[in-house]
Amino acid sequence: MIRFDLQSVIVIGVALTLSCATALAVRSLDGAGQAQAAVVAPRPPQASGASAQVVRGADGHYWTQARIDGRAVDVLVDTGATVVALTRQDARRLGVDPGPDAFTRQVQTASGLARAAPVRLSSVSVGGTRVEAVEALVVEEGLAYSLLGMSFLGRLSGFEATPHGLTLRP
Repeated sequence: MIRFDLQSVIVIGVALTLSCATALAVRSLDGAGQAQAAVVAPRPPQASGASAQVVRGADGHYWTQARIDGRAVDVLVDTGATVVALTRQDARRLGVDPGPDAFTRQVQTASGLARAAPVRLSSVSVGGTRVEAVEALVVEEGLAYSLLGMSFLGRLSGFEATPHGLTLRP
């Protein structure tokens, strides 16, 4: 039989509290062996606004008009795309024109491998659903249309596909 008295409960409680506090205080050592607090990247803000509906196109895909940095851009909703991907033409219309040295990433498109430049969009909205500070890529060539990928969709509280449309929930 195990007996606990008040003093044992207090000691165990203090020990657990100290253990949790130690686990949360993540530390790393610099080159001189000095402890430094680990830097934790801030989590980007989630979506805001109201739910939006995207009608399924005759081709079976979900096409919509997004407002990217305040301007209209026709996009294909693509859950297989890691990030929002912009054609070079759409990026230029938005005032985003990376120089040749900015194309540091390589991506797979329907046309094959292509170079891409990472950018951050101030905001992307579809209907009443808005996400700010969205990671994106400008694809140098080989992308037929811009894609609304998971750097937008993953910040929503959810999205649901039905035979007739797609519901985006902030």
